[in-house]
Amino acid sequence: MATIATRDAYGAALAELGAIDPKLVVLDADLAAATKTSVFAKAYPDRFFDAGIAEANLVGIAAGLSTAGYTVFASSFAMFAAGRAFEQIRNSIGYPALPVNIGATHAGISVGEDGASHQCCEDIALMRTIPGMTILNPADDVEARAAVFAAAKLQSPVYLRFGRLAVPRVNAEDYDFQIGKAVPLRAGTDVTIIATGLMVAAALEAAANLESEGISAAVLNIHTIKPLDEEAVLAAAAQTGVLVTAEEHNIIGGLGSAVAELVSEKSPVPVHRVGVRDTFGRSGPALEMLRRYGLDAKTIAETVRAAVRR
Repeated sequence: MATIATRDAYGAALAELGAIDPKLVVLDADLAAATKTSVFAKAYPDRFFDAGIAEANLVGIAAGLSTAGYTVFASSFAMFAAGRAFEQIRNSIGYPALPVNIGATHAGISVGEDGASHQCCEDIALMRTIPGMTILNPADDVEARAAVFAAAKLQSPVYLRFGRLAVPRVNAEDYDFQIGKAVPLRAGTDVTIIATGLMVAAALEAAANLESEGISAAVLNIHTIKPLDEEAVLAAAAQTGVLVTAEEHNIIGGLGSAVAELVSEKSPVPVHRVGVRDTFGRSGPALEMLRRYGLDAKTIAETVRAAVRR
């Protein structure tokens, strides 16, 4: 099966959108080759701006351009976009509710050899705290492209999370992507695995393996972490009675937290979280890092077994 990094789909989608929207401008922070905004820069150099290694300024410029009627995408690594520029995103984009799209690449442990300083597993938690911020975390290249086009139309602050590691395709090319709507990928009766980003493919693999053991696991793809599809999550809680969340993010503040907060108030069921367990990463090959930190199909399956036994 062919694999494509969501950051590659992001760059290609920007260039595609640039041909349609003459008001589209893209900004980067000296990382265009890595974030893949270089694809847009090559096609439309007059609409690309490099702010240098100055993420706070990058966000300020993006906010200003949005007030002048431009469709704006501002990009950097997730660690620098969500971390270093958090105050500016909060005060210059979130507070005035400006339609700026933050394209954050290299999220999670799968950044690999770049190590803990670049492996951002806190960005979803940070962005969830900003009122009115939409958070999109696509599972594959199909969703990444769709997320870019949907974000450009939303006219409100959006945080888009993309990965460095090439991942398998899990969605049909023509599927109906809707912000805030979860995507059921597999039916099941014993447990529901609610996954986001690259963990969606791992969840599908785990569910297929569990079937041979007589465990029926549903898989729900959450590409929009905020606003969360409450109806779909509560329906899953009611149908299977136990949920397992899977994310390439700290278990604190991310998808697992969002799901647990919801069901604890409206439909209490056990929620078991698969993710980075409140620790920093380390340098190493991406796939090895995913296995080391339990971000794989094996760990999801083990968690499901324990949840079903409980």
